[in-house]
Amino acid sequence: MGNEAANEFVISRVLNAPREIVWRAWTDRDELMKWFGPKGCTIPVARLDLRPGGTFHYAMRTPDGKEMWGKWTFREIDAPSKLVLVSNFSDADGGITRHPMASDWPQETLSTTTFESQGDKTLLTIRWAPWNATDDEIRKFNASHDSMTMGWGGTFEQLAAYLAGK
Repeated sequence: MGNEAANEFVISRVLNAPREIVWRAWTDRDELMKWFGPKGCTIPVARLDLRPGGTFHYAMRTPDGKEMWGKWTFREIDAPSKLVLVSNFSDADGGITRHPMASDWPQETLSTTTFESQGDKTLLTIRWAPWNATDDEIRKFNASHDSMTMGWGGTFEQLAAYLAGK
């Protein structure tokens, strides 16, 4: 097992909306379904139970029609400033699965998302790390930082566009 903090991926974005609005976009099922995911992806199915031990279980559809399932299990909720969760790939029944295109991707990742007020804007920071991972899974995660930067960048673009329309 590796040291999660030493293998952390961090990405931030200042969003043009107050923290409470950004928090709600990140923690309300109907709002998440309108923007979450890399650019061009949609969320056709989602269930949210926002409490420690609760889950966000969702299907993500890619522009070419492929469907992937994901699941967050909430560990800590400090509204409106912090969410800590374990993220997994999933199946339609909520079971834990491997990444559909990378069998050596960590089966679990720990994500800490913070929401910091900056006047009428919000600094959103995601800290993401392998969790309970093997050395091979940690290597795969660390080798994927460029693609994670692109994926989260597209997700932040979708969130910014969603917030601009509110």
